[in-house]
Amino acid sequence: MKVPVLNMNGKEVKTIDLPADIFEVEVNNGLMHQAYVRQISNARLGTHKVQRRGEVNRTSAKWYRQKGTGRARHGSRDATQFVGGGRPKGPTPHKYTKHMPRKMRQQAIRCALSALIRDNQLVFVDQLALEQPKTKQMRQVLDAVVGKDHSALVLMTEGHEALERSIHNLADAHVIRVNYLNMRDLFQYDRVVVPLDALEVIKAIWGQEQ
Repeated sequence: MKVPVLNMNGKEVKTIDLPADIFEVEVNNGLMHQAYVRQISNARLGTHKVQRRGEVNRTSAKWYRQKGTGRARHGSRDATQFVGGGRPKGPTPHKYTKHMPRKMRQQAIRCALSALIRDNQLVFVDQLALEQPKTKQMRQVLDAVVGKDHSALVLMTEGHEALERSIHNLADAHVIRVNYLNMRDLFQYDRVVVPLDALEVIKAIWGQEQ
């Protein structure tokens, strides 16, 4: 598959061939959904906690006498219907971790990239770099590359701290290291900007021979 490559001014400078084993696989929606649910579940802390009735430390004395008051019979102040009592069936800490084989996770990323290239959401640029952090200059670059009305996810390799700091100041743009490519970020933005050096990392990590 041939795709155009843009420069930082949004002008096409050349075309490149994308590997079919990454960008032309059959899109498996079920597999992508499983990978997405796994990622979201593994991000949960699972630290929610309330006190059950057996954990409430209150007096064990009977609240008032059994008969003659005209009120309902109660034996303890830690019952669930009273303020300060234990909570019925409340949450307790537990893990939400889900497991998924590595080959399935890798195939899910390939499916996501194939779906994005099919829908013209991947934008390839020859290079993306700034000498100093300049938010205004980064805004101009993204407007030229992806358009003014689109949010953007920018993939980057190591050694581009100025670029990373510039993008962090933009509300509709986000930047991640390409080796941390994940399902949530891929589908959260209108366009995914892929510099050619980041494309080489994608080939190395998600190529079928791996």
